[in-house]
Amino acid sequence: MQDFESKVVMVTGASRGIGAATAAAFALQGAAVYANFPDADAEHHRDAVDQWRRGAGIDGDRVFPIAADVSDSTRVDAMYAAIAERFDGIDVLVNNAGINRDRTVAKMTNAEWRQVLAVNLDGMFYNCRAALPLLRDNGRIINVSSMVAHTGNFGVANYAASKAGVLGLTRTLALELAARNITVNAVCPGLIDTPMSAGIPEHALNKMMESIPLKRKGTVPEVTACILFLASGHAGYITGQDIGVNGGLYMG
Repeated sequence: MQDFESKVVMVTGASRGIGAATAAAFALQGAAVYANFPDADAEHHRDAVDQWRRGAGIDGDRVFPIAADVSDSTRVDAMYAAIAERFDGIDVLVNNAGINRDRTVAKMTNAEWRQVLAVNLDGMFYNCRAALPLLRDNGRIINVSSMVAHTGNFGVANYAASKAGVLGLTRTLALELAARNITVNAVCPGLIDTPMSAGIPEHALNKMMESIPLKRKGTVPEVTACILFLASGHAGYITGQDIGVNGGLYMG
């Protein structure tokens, strides 16, 4: 367990799945956490944040729900301006927001390609850029990528391309921010038991499970534990890396 008392943390895509669990974990360890969610269906997402906050027994003054489409740079800038009105800086940025629109390249539309790149890659860039003036020296950026950034997969060209781009962004930022002792790393989950993986057809899921050396899905807390470690003081000499949380399915 790490102590994040008095730290200020931003987690994008924090209304469910890995983002919600990560935001809750930081708050339980003392951080003030901004839990971002999309503008579309904002009240639904806000209710989801309140639900996991109450379920975890976290005080309302420790979690700050905040709506902004990460694919909209104007909305992202406004989000960080709102944070600056309350706090004089942030310590950790977790870029988790992501979507998928799976289809083979032959059938993929321009809109499906752009939607995924806009959220998964443009959104990370916008958040990093907007956060930098607020991010304190010795801070942390953790970007959630994916195992498919390395391996690819059938029918996920847009998703795989966006997550591969995240790795390039991560390494470049690690170089640019090293002088401020800010570390920048990526986490690359494999098959994790989340709402996103719930839509995988059973035959495809069974095939994937056969290929995983540990023969099971990963859990959300296993990914969250990796994120919190990278955000901690113990990871101060780790930067520009991508850490696989995939049960051995990819060992590169």
